[in-house]
Amino acid sequence: MVVFQTIVNVGMTIGLSPVTGIPLPFLSYGRSALLMNFIAIGLVQSVANFRQRLSFKD
Repeated sequence: MVVFQTIVNVGMTIGLSPVTGIPLPFLSYGRSALLMNFIAIGLVQSVANFRQRLSFKD
């Protein structure tokens, strides 16, 4: 999600894609976009912390 938003914003800046209302991740002025980005990153970190680790011991 963050990578997609960054690619779209870079494309808009250099003129490869049409200008849309997608905010730049973690740098936009809007609080709602910033809050959603932090929630999404928190969910990914939570899944990474609590997933079962695979063990390949002999």
